[in-house]
Amino acid sequence: MNSKKWIEGGVLLWALLLMGCGGGKQQAPKEVLDSVAVVEETADSTYYGVCGEGSTMHVLELVRDQGDTLHFMVNMEEETVKGGMLAGDRMAVTGYKGEDGEWVATVALNLTTLLGKWTSLDKNFEIQEGGIVASHMQAEAKPWTAWKVLNGQLLLNQDTFAVAKLGADSLSLENSTCIFVFKRQR
Repeated sequence: MNSKKWIEGGVLLWALLLMGCGGGKQQAPKEVLDSVAVVEETADSTYYGVCGEGSTMHVLELVRDQGDTLHFMVNMEEETVKGGMLAGDRMAVTGYKGEDGEWVATVALNLTTLLGKWTSLDKNFEIQEGGIVASHMQAEAKPWTAWKVLNGQLLLNQDTFAVAKLGADSLSLENSTCIFVFKRQR
């Protein structure tokens, strides 16, 4: 193979790698909106509370902040529960009432498991109580500083993510362009 073909192959490989996660470029928004105002206008369908002692493998007992208790059916095969169900852990749950009148969880996010220090190649941050995110990287261009759950999704500043996986040692966040994988820092 001559050197011209090697160079063409290298350029093609480089272009494919850049396209993998949006090419590293972000398109400028057509209309600049105040992201905080947009988020505040969105109604939150998430139920907040603590995982009750009556929770089982297929039922999440949620003792809500308002003092009442809801029982959500959970589908363990679809991994509806992110971060486990341990009695006393803080939970954020989205769901609906089924035809039979029982609540069905669509996403059950364990906020207690979410708290802590997370790291990847380009991010090193800590999710803290009270909606605070502390960055532990000096050179980070746009560090996350705040978090909240809205409609079962995790908002980090104005970035919205579905929590694809949450475990004791790993966190995977997904948005429309990429999947971001983090490991827990001890």
